[in-house]
Amino acid sequence: MGDRAAAESTRKAALSLAQESGNAEIAGWAHEMRAWFALTTGDYRGILAASQAGTEAAPTHGVAVQLAGQEAKGWARLGDRRQTEVALDRGRKLLEGMPYPENLDHHFVVDPAKFDFYAMDCYRLLGEDRFAENLAHEVIRAGTDFDGSERSPMRMAEARITLGVVAARQGDLDQAVNYGEWALKGDRQSLPSLLMVSRELAAIVNRDFAAEQTGREYLDHLTALSRTS
Repeated sequence: MGDRAAAESTRKAALSLAQESGNAEIAGWAHEMRAWFALTTGDYRGILAASQAGTEAAPTHGVAVQLAGQEAKGWARLGDRRQTEVALDRGRKLLEGMPYPENLDHHFVVDPAKFDFYAMDCYRLLGEDRFAENLAHEVIRAGTDFDGSERSPMRMAEARITLGVVAARQGDLDQAVNYGEWALKGDRQSLPSLLMVSRELAAIVNRDFAAEQTGREYLDHLTALSRTS
């Protein structure tokens, strides 16, 4: 809803309750929320600080996997390939040692498909297009139900933007914009996260295709969305 002050005060309340009750997992998720807030506002060092604090609070809980993913995202945005791989590897090893979740729709669990989603984000940022593209297709496959409905609309939207980024880097503007616009059509959207990733595609379109009408129209659409977020 864009009310950052209320979100942060609620997060702090959750962290305080977790600390008072000795609940490490809730404390870990409170730090994970701080990492996500930092991610969507461009505070990349803040992502690392929150992820590391959460890992210290809940090193053996499922949240530690997601914290490793968030830390990897932070390192990727800072351009540190080695630390990105270290964080991803730590998250994968933690995930492999945990039972497969019974309820994949539960927001506060991490499954292999969610971790693929985090790795996709990192590899896109690092310019590893082949890995990013393969993971994007896997995220879309895993998020599509047998009847064609989408179980994970935000993951799938960001996967499509990833495919758009890869297409743009390969010089295919029409394909890039098709994926970019498709990602913006969903009913269930987290605009801060979606716009953050969309701006990566927009930067390439602005750099390489700003003189083309298709490129200008996509950039105008994103500008209009940014004003309403």
